Amino acid sequence: MKLTKLFFNTKRENPSDADTISNILMIRSGMIRKLSAGIYEWLPLGLKVLKKVEQIIREEMNKIDGQELLLPLLLPKDLWLETGRWNLYGKELFRIKDRKNSEFCLGPTHEEVITDIVRKEVKSYRQLPLMLYQFGTKFRDEIRPRFGVIRAREFYMKDAYSFHATEEDAENYYRKVYDAYCKICDRCSFKYKVVEATTGTIGGKFSHEFMVLADTGEEEIVVCQNCGYAANIEKAECLIEPETTKEKMLNLEQVYTPDKKTVEEVGNFLNISLDKFIKTLIYIAEYENKTEPFVVLINGKYEVNETKLKNYLNCNEIKLATPEIIFEITGAPVGFAGPVGLSSIKILSDYSVVNLVNAVSGANKKDYHMKNININRDYKPDEILDLRKIQKNDLCPKCKTRNLTIIHGIEVGHTFKLGTKYSKSLSAFFLDVNGEKQYFIMGCYGIGVSRIVAAVIEQSHDENGIIWPVNLAPYKVIVLPVDYNDPKIKQVSDEIYNKLLELNIDVLLDDRNERPGVKFKDSDLIGIPIRITVSNKTLKENKVEIKMRNTNEIKLIDYKNLFSEILTYGVA
Repeated sequence: MKLTKLFFNTKRENPSDADTISNILMIRSGMIRKLSAGIYEWLPLGLKVLKKVEQIIREEMNKIDGQELLLPLLLPKDLWLETGRWNLYGKELFRIKDRKNSEFCLGPTHEEVITDIVRKEVKSYRQLPLMLYQFGTKFRDEIRPRFGVIRAREFYMKDAYSFHATEEDAENYYRKVYDAYCKICDRCSFKYKVVEATTGTIGGKFSHEFMVLADTGEEEIVVCQNCGYAANIEKAECLIEPETTKEKMLNLEQVYTPDKKTVEEVGNFLNISLDKFIKTLIYIAEYENKTEPFVVLINGKYEVNETKLKNYLNCNEIKLATPEIIFEITGAPVGFAGPVGLSSIKILSDYSVVNLVNAVSGANKKDYHMKNININRDYKPDEILDLRKIQKNDLCPKCKTRNLTIIHGIEVGHTFKLGTKYSKSLSAFFLDVNGEKQYFIMGCYGIGVSRIVAAVIEQSHDENGIIWPVNLAPYKVIVLPVDYNDPKIKQVSDEIYNKLLELNIDVLLDDRNERPGVKFKDSDLIGIPIRITVSNKTLKENKVEIKMRNTNEIKLIDYKNLFSEILTYGVA
């Protein structure tokens, strides 16, 4: 492609509303343009990269006997009602009505549709195992779209679904997909980590996330330096800490704490450390046909993990109660709730409260707190659970040492062992070897194509722009004549360009009437792996200049050796 023909425009200034390196560089390099919050147009440069990522994924899916199809984006409400996800999915689901007032959603995922196809078409165990996958646009009404295409309301992904006759076969195939995803990450040149994860609204027995390591990543990953355990912070299990002191229980004491509401304020006022406090939080759980208040108790130095809480309750949404509801339940304003004396409400206690002796919490009375609160004597939780966010140097759930650290990453892939969650709800079954009906055992495997593009940039860039791996670059080579109007430079540049085209190499010729400095800057910004510079200075010696984008190494190469040299870089 000649640059004068390319639909292409770089920007010198950073966009004011871009919040990540990848977002900035994708806009500045002319890969994407923002249409609306969380909605992006993919321009030719960006689309070329997107399609190269797509092809890598397709090749790895085909190697494990995946079969590609294409599913509708507009999905009928009835199917989602069968699985119960129409209400469970919440406000992220784009819901629309047609002229007949029939309800649909724009697909965020396709478990219902694919299971419906298979229940109609697959009747016998002889047709199993089966894996079907597609590439397509997905829609999720993110409350705060951010990070460019990493968390957008419209995005491009590959979703795959497998169907099995036995648990053993399903787990063996899950491992095949797991390995295929590792190969995809390797082919994209990622530094990544596979972590245990929650199953969320997809559901299922277990899942793994494929995390690209990046300081700018929004996902927090817990890693044990001792045994290698790794999990998304939403999933990471917290253990009951061993009891460290044998403290004698003291009598309950009500203390005056005027206008002191937060744990920090009360702790400073009473000169008591945060780890002696019981934070008492009032939540509202939203179910399909009702709402229900409940109490969560947690040690003052920790935070509630609302994902764990929502998963335990199996509700549609959870949210903190309003001041009015808090007053109705406790008889006190916000900041003075405590477990002593609370009745007729479900109380869930985190493990971190179990070993607290003579703890402090609200007295359910304005401007008062209670000292010397003890579990079982003064209050009794309905359930004691793991409800908190794990912290650095907590006990590792696997090896029980204190070598945990927290790093950041970008989730690019997610695999789920679904079991029979969807096949049962949709009555999808096959006949086994004995002619008996059995529900399909399923797996689900998603990978974000557009997100991978951004993640590569997050890991591979410098102050001048993007640094693409050769296999993902929109063009592998750029021929850069310093003065395309010079007859000799033009002749050699055209010869190089045409020969590279003959060799079936993605090549760009910068034939613009621009200053060399502008061309060099654009080449670096776009991130083309190999730059061939043609100038009168080098041509006097029958040489051209080659610069590698990833190392900034510059070589002068005899023109007669140029093409054999180029082929050593793996561009063919």
